[in-house]
Amino acid sequence: MRRFSYFLFLLFIGILWMCPSADAAWTTKRLTWNSGRSIYPEIALGPSGHIHVVWYDNTHSNDEIYFKRSTDGGLSWSSAKRLSWSADRSYYPTVAVDSGGNIYVVWQDYSLGDTAEVLYKKSTDGGASWISKRLTWNPENSCNAVVRVDTSGNIHVFWDDSSPGNGEIFHKKSTDGGASWTTKRITWNSGNSGNPDVLIDTGGNIHVAWYDNTPGNSEIYYKKSADGGATWASTKRLSWNSESSAHPRIAVDGSEYIHVVWQDFTPGNAEIFHSVSTDSGMTWAAKRLTWSSEASTYPAIAADISGSIHVFWAEGSVNTEIYSLTSTDGGATWGSAKRLTWNSGASSSPEIAIDSSGHFHVVWHDASGGNFDIYYKQK
Repeated sequence: MRRFSYFLFLLFIGILWMCPSADAAWTTKRLTWNSGRSIYPEIALGPSGHIHVVWYDNTHSNDEIYFKRSTDGGLSWSSAKRLSWSADRSYYPTVAVDSGGNIYVVWQDYSLGDTAEVLYKKSTDGGASWISKRLTWNPENSCNAVVRVDTSGNIHVFWDDSSPGNGEIFHKKSTDGGASWTTKRITWNSGNSGNPDVLIDTGGNIHVAWYDNTPGNSEIYYKKSADGGATWASTKRLSWNSESSAHPRIAVDGSEYIHVVWQDFTPGNAEIFHSVSTDSGMTWAAKRLTWSSEASTYPAIAADISGSIHVFWAEGSVNTEIYSLTSTDGGATWGSAKRLTWNSGASSSPEIAIDSSGHFHVVWHDASGGNFDIYYKQK
């Protein structure tokens, strides 16, 4: 019996050595229990440690936007609130919260005609009630909207719009809490520019990353504004690959290094790549982060209070799981991959936020319950 126990011990150690490490400090909560699918969550942190999550769900025949929040650091959650009541599809919400606790949500909505438009909601009472506004009135699709708030409380919305004849990136800004807006086009390309991600740093600099297929296949690009979006520096191309690069995500660490991650099909299947600029976006150095025989997709990135960079993604061909990598030296080197989920269904599309106490908050959609629902992890 003693020999058999020792054999089991060695087998267990071998399994741990062969597999990416798991972090036992995480706690998991399931946030939705719907008869339809709930997918593509986004997360934002507000003052006093409040956590806000949005997603879309097709329980009521067509996709609608939903919202939940936690006021106790993720221990308990409010009931889900439905934000859209559309005659057609509502997709891809994002959420932001200002220092006063006001909540802003934007998404693309097909209920106003034949094309997608950007809709906006604001809540000043923690999500109990909402004010609505239509932000775009364009002849072609306005998609993939992103909302952010700067340190002065100005609201910024970015999206890709095909009204010019091909997809371009546009920016709206409100300096009066969403009552009025100015609009600026920030890309002028012969190909399609789409799927912007945006980060506004503590100095008020706006950083935007997106993909563009002007070179013939999709590549990753970057722009910066140092004056609240009034003017923009020249565009920087971050990837130069033979296959498509897509789904960029952006972060800035405590050393003001700018980090962009994306999924790239150049290796033959999707892998996660990273590029960092240590000189305010002037020059960039790219690195491949994953080396898997299966697809690695939907990266998310965030910096913690110590300046470390954390990347999360989904990996697998059928039953995808969530993994993470950490760099403590500005992206020069990376630790070993950690596996965060061990589920019977596919786990995908992670999003991460890190609070001022260094706690991690991760959301994703997961099919373990029979259809996709929203899950949350906290550490």
